[in-house]
Amino acid sequence: MTTNDTHAAGAAQLSGSKAALAAKPGQAGIDPRGPRFGAGITAVLLLTVIGLGLDAAAALPATLAERASQPSFILFAVIAALFAWGAFAGIQRHPYGLFFKAVVRPRLSAPSHLEDPRPPTFSQGVGFVITVLGVVLHLAAVPYALVIFAGLAFIAAFLNSVFDYCLGCQLYVLLVRAGLIGRARSAA
Repeated sequence: MTTNDTHAAGAAQLSGSKAALAAKPGQAGIDPRGPRFGAGITAVLLLTVIGLGLDAAAALPATLAERASQPSFILFAVIAALFAWGAFAGIQRHPYGLFFKAVVRPRLSAPSHLEDPRPPTFSQGVGFVITVLGVVLHLAAVPYALVIFAGLAFIAAFLNSVFDYCLGCQLYVLLVRAGLIGRARSAA
C-alpha cells in the first residue's frame, strides 16, 4: 500500500466536516498536526497579550506613541504579522509550519490522513483580520479593544490546538458549500 493509499484510507474514515477538510487523492496535502502545533504556540502568545493588555488597559496611555510602545501591543502586532505571513504566503511557508516540518514532524509517526492546505490558510486570513482590527482599534484608543480581539483570536487558537476544531476552517467549508469561494467559475 502506498503512502497516498494510506492517507486516502485515513481520510475515508473521517466524518462530517473533517472529511471536507481532507486532501483529495492526488492533491498535495499537509500534516493536520502542523496547524494544531502552530495554534498552540499562537494560543500561548495570545494569552500573554491578554495578560499584559489587561494590566495596561485600565490606564490607557493618552498618546499614540505610548499605546504603540506597550509590550502587549508589540506582541499583538507581531502575531498579526505572523497571521499575514500564513494567509498570504500559505500555511506551508509559515514559520511555525516550517519548524514543525523540520523539527517536530520527523519525530512523529505518519499522519492517518493529509489535510487540504486551503482551509488552514484561509483561517490564517481570518486571524489576520481579527488581529488587525484589534491593532487599529487599540491605536485609536478604543478601551479594551486589544484585549477583546486578542481574546477572540485566543478562543479560536485554543479550540484548534486543544480540541482540533478550526473555526476558520469550518467557515471556509461553509463558504465553499455556499459557492462564495473556492469553486472555479465556468464560462457560459
